[in-house]
Formats: sequence, C-alpha cells, structure tokens
Amino acid sequence: MTLKLDAHPTGRHFLQIPGPSPVPDRILRAMSLPTIDHRGPEFGALGLAVLSGIREVFQTRQPVVIYPSSGTGAWEAALANTLSPGDTVLMYETGQFAALWARLATRLGLRPEILAWDGEDAVLPQAPSWRRGVQAEMIEARLRRDSERTIKAVCVVHNETSTGVTSDVAAVRRAIDAAGHPALLMVDTISGLASADYRHDEWGVDVTISGSQKGLMLPPGIGFNALSPRALEASKTAGLPRSYWAWDEIVEMNRDGYWPYTPNTNLLYGLHESLAMLKEEGLPQVFARHQRWAGGVRAAVTAWGLPIQCADPAVYSPVLTGVITPPGVDADALRQLIHQRFDLSLGTGLGKLKGRMFRIGHLGDSNDLTLLATLAGCEMGLKLAGVALAGSGVQAAMDFFGKQS
Repeated sequence: MTLKLDAHPTGRHFLQIPGPSPVPDRILRAMSLPTIDHRGPEFGALGLAVLSGIREVFQTRQPVVIYPSSGTGAWEAALANTLSPGDTVLMYETGQFAALWARLATRLGLRPEILAWDGEDAVLPQAPSWRRGVQAEMIEARLRRDSERTIKAVCVVHNETSTGVTSDVAAVRRAIDAAGHPALLMVDTISGLASADYRHDEWGVDVTISGSQKGLMLPPGIGFNALSPRALEASKTAGLPRSYWAWDEIVEMNRDGYWPYTPNTNLLYGLHESLAMLKEEGLPQVFARHQRWAGGVRAAVTAWGLPIQCADPAVYSPVLTGVITPPGVDADALRQLIHQRFDLSLGTGLGKLKGRMFRIGHLGDSNDLTLLATLAGCEMGLKLAGVALAGSGVQAAMDFFGKQS
C-alpha cells in the first residue's frame, strides 16, 4: 500500500483528539525560522527566555528541565533521577496513562504498588476506577500503614487523558502531609498543563511531568520535569542509572541558556511563541476558556443522552470529554465512520475502555465554532451508526455558547 501524503480532502482536517492538539499558524511560522547554532549567543538568549517562561506556566520558581523527548521520556526522567532499584512507589490508577506509568516503573526495576477505587459502577463494571479521580484518603491510609517508610514516592495523574478526569493534586499533598510521610509527590500533567489550573509550588509537588503537544499547542517532541528542592536533593543519592535524563548537567548548563546535548532548536522557537501567546491572554483566561469549552461539549453529550466517562462532575476535565457509547455500539467503528465521512479525528478508547468510548478534545487551536462543527460531526456520525439520541447536542452546545461569553 502506498501512502499518499498529498491526498487531503478539501478544507481543514478537524483534529479533535486530546493531543496532539491543533497547532496555531503563529507557532508553525515561528518553527519555520532558520536553525541557529545551539552554542551561539542567539541560542543562549532563546534558552534563557523559554526556561523563564515555562516556569510561569508551571507556576514555579524552581528549575524546569526541558528534554527533546515525549512525555514518556519525562516519566522515566522523573523516576530515574530520584529513586533506586527496588524502591516501592505508590501509584494511583485513574486510567490508561496511570497504568502505563506503572508499567514503566516496573521496567526500571522499581516496585509499583497500585491503588484504585474499588467501588461498583453499573455503566463500566470492568473499570470503575477509570471514571473517578484520585481518592486522597486512600493514599493517606496506605501511607499511615507504611511504618517502615518503604514507599519512596507517590505518583498520580493530574488530568487523565484516557478518561477525562482531573484529580485534586492539592488534596494528595495534604494526604501525604497528614500521614507525616516523607515520600516524594510526582504528578503527570501532560495533558493538563496550560489547559487546566496547575500549581507546582503551591501544591507542594516534587516532580511535575508534562509534554509539548497538549495545552502548549506544539507538535510532540518536548518533555518537561518541574523540580522541587527535595527532588534535587533526592537526585544526589538516587541509584537508578541515568545519563541522558540526568538533571545535574542540564540544570547547570541551563543557567546560561544551554544544554549538554543538541536541543530541539526549532521546537524551542515554537515554545517561545507558545509562551508569548499564553502570556498575552493570561493563564486565568486560558483556564476559563477551556472550562467554557468543556461546558459546551458536556451540554451536547448530556442532550444526546449518552453517559460521560467521568462519573463525578466535581472532577470533569476542561481538556477533553469521554463519551460512552451504548452497549453493542463499537466506538472505534463509530470513530472510523466519522473520520471517513467528515474528516474529523476523535480520540479512541484505550486499554480497558477500547471499543466502549470515544474522546472529544477541546484544547489547542480551537474556538466555539470549531467545537460546534466537531459536535455536528459526532451527532451525524452517531445517527448514521443507528444510535438513538435523546436530543440535539449541537443545539444544546449552541444554546450554551450563545449565553456564555
């Protein structure tokens, strides 16, 4: 089979997966600038600018390490820099990405201990914990039982991309403190950063992991570790091998805006432009915009009469909405139908949710009309697939956006 990269339909493709998100033309133009010497003075100025700007997005005064990597690489860096072979890490499972992070920990020679909500769920009995956020009281109870202090880190996902659930990170920090436990707190906010409110310093996070391809509106290829003084101190005695991921050389060379290896120069141009866009709008306005988009999409799903993947309205994600299809309706076949007919890409159900749900991303280079068109494609696809809808989600979203400013 020959791949025809130029065989595009007319109009613009609707990329409404929860990442990679649509990249603004302004960022694409910035990335097209000529590549410069990564040891020259112009690059040093660029490096210092992006290192300063990204700290504002993480809401931290501490170092943020920037890697030419995916978010998976940033997961590995967080663990490898702070832990030793055989260490126990308490990992709370809220979805597929939490589960993948635990698998990575196992491959590094760590001992992940999985916590998950074990209540009953009539809609998705095979994955009840994947419809709810982190239960901080479960973490506190487990840490109180750890009298030997064998647990070295607590790992949670802030915005679970596979489910559309945003957990309360500040509550997790309070739980660790209430238990009087010295474990490090590590948080994945790969899909949350720059879309959902996140406060590295205020919430007492030791290592925050993120990536470029979600709220920062960039292509994939940049991973981040935001650090705390405790994490930097732990890295001095950590026993897991690391070289490429090692913080010490990177943090030292970052003082002058450089890296100990060849950085991804043109993506850093894009990051510089992304940070400028976020600063111009203001983070509070960015977060409010995503909450508003999420409200409109959820209004549509509710009008269709379909269950939202997240079962707790208190932790609905502003980044994406998971939609559970009726029993017997293959969500992947539905997605394929929508893609073929309307040139619209939706997120697939992952892991335990494969075939039972699809995900609508509402982030990146989007606006009200983008989302209305997305919902129209979903609604037409659902009808073509024979799904009986309770009402018009498009009309519900129009009513929502028409009243909200």
